[in-house]
Amino acid sequence: MTVQERYEALKSKVTKRKNEFDTFINMLEKGSSWLTSPASTKYHLNKAGGLLEHSVGVTETLLKFRETLAPAISEESCVIVGLLHDVGKIGMPGKPRYLKNDNQWEIEKRNMTYKINPDEVYMNLATRSLYLIAKYISLSDSEAQAILYHDGQYVEGNKEVAHHEMPITLLVHFADMWTATVYEEGRKIVESTDYYDKKD
Repeated sequence: MTVQERYEALKSKVTKRKNEFDTFINMLEKGSSWLTSPASTKYHLNKAGGLLEHSVGVTETLLKFRETLAPAISEESCVIVGLLHDVGKIGMPGKPRYLKNDNQWEIEKRNMTYKINPDEVYMNLATRSLYLIAKYISLSDSEAQAILYHDGQYVEGNKEVAHHEMPITLLVHFADMWTATVYEEGRKIVESTDYYDKKD
């Protein structure tokens, strides 16, 4: 399946808040860089459509974790949180965060294919995600926490929620990390034999 087909399949899982969700998605698709934005300037999926590919991948991984670890969490919550956790990376409607980089040296030496729009009003990306979503979709407290703290303890400011994360927050954080490092970067899943080698 293509990324677009996987994306459409995920969108169909939102039923209870379908009207709110569809209104937001329609705005994203027609009035923002949602479908074309990269996921980063130079790291994972720094290409056109990278953000959507990452968001779809995270959501699919999150749904797998949910099925095994926390089936009491609704699929709808997982789709909303997973698909939209990084939506702040679009910037704002009509004002994209990422612009094609025209600095050839940065492209060649740093793989920096995109640059940050110098005209954006700075805001923490997770905060911007929550800000954009909450304008359109009613979120539960757990969903809001999951979106705001999805980067886990990799972000200094997130330490305030340490040991108070809701299950969906933990799941989306791990789904995000697993998708970005294992699936997107192609990190091999191998068992370390160091321990066994030392024992011999």
